[in-house]
Amino acid sequence: MKDTKKVKEKKVKKNRRHMSMKTKRRIGNTAIYVILAILIIIWLLPFVCILLESFRVDSPGQSGNVIPKVWGFDNYIRLFKESDFGRWYLNTFIIALCTAVLQTVIVLCMSYTLSRLRFKGRKLLMNVMLVLGMFPGFLTMIVLYKVLSGLNLTGAHALPGLILVYCASSGMGYYVSKGFFDTIPRSLDEAARVDGATRFQVFKKVIMPLAKPIIIYTVLSAFMAPWGDFIFARYISHGTSSGYNVAVGLWSWTTKTSIGTHYTMFCAGGVLVALPITLLFMFMQKYYVEGVTGGAVKG
Repeated sequence: MKDTKKVKEKKVKKNRRHMSMKTKRRIGNTAIYVILAILIIIWLLPFVCILLESFRVDSPGQSGNVIPKVWGFDNYIRLFKESDFGRWYLNTFIIALCTAVLQTVIVLCMSYTLSRLRFKGRKLLMNVMLVLGMFPGFLTMIVLYKVLSGLNLTGAHALPGLILVYCASSGMGYYVSKGFFDTIPRSLDEAARVDGATRFQVFKKVIMPLAKPIIIYTVLSAFMAPWGDFIFARYISHGTSSGYNVAVGLWSWTTKTSIGTHYTMFCAGGVLVALPITLLFMFMQKYYVEGVTGGAVKG
């Protein structure tokens, strides 16, 4: 009888401990979820306000409400009718698209070369590029401007100048792509070479089909950088509206004289600028994460 009582007491104690652990875990999880929800609201609130302001038809100075009283697409229509936003948007798209294509080709070729080939000075070249990549790009702005100005690639002709600068040192960003290529077995290259394939055929027909995640990662990274660039784009365009990208163009509306009349248009422009990047990440997030994690395994 005493043994059965002791067994029952032990079971009761175990159940109590188990229940207390469950309760503590639930309280902890609930606290974490509440904190995360608060952080999400704080993070999303400015974006929601910008989105609401972009649909405001009534003047923001005449209303103290966050939610507009009168809704409409007037600001989006005015963007293309009463300003050079269409030109700025097209400029940005051309720069980002050309940069994405050229950078992807250069980075993938450089990464494949450093991953698969062994040649004299390979390690020295990698170390030099690594050290040079530690210096901020701002150090070269004056020199780059002088060079581009001499080639007449500033002001109204800033587009090819910006594309040239964005792509010039793109080979130095080989780290993630090279790490991904290192994870692909060399036996595939050797088998293709035995069958008579050239280096380019191995790269194109064997490696590239397996490297879809890192290709998408490289394209997205190369596309995003010029899409949101402001400092260098403003420096090169130096006040010429036809050479602006969207970041510089929208910034020109934030002066004291124009912010009152252009604020809602500014918000509409911000929504249109964020839309392509948001859609790209929504549809390509899976491959983007695979590219980052795959390239971080081995370097």
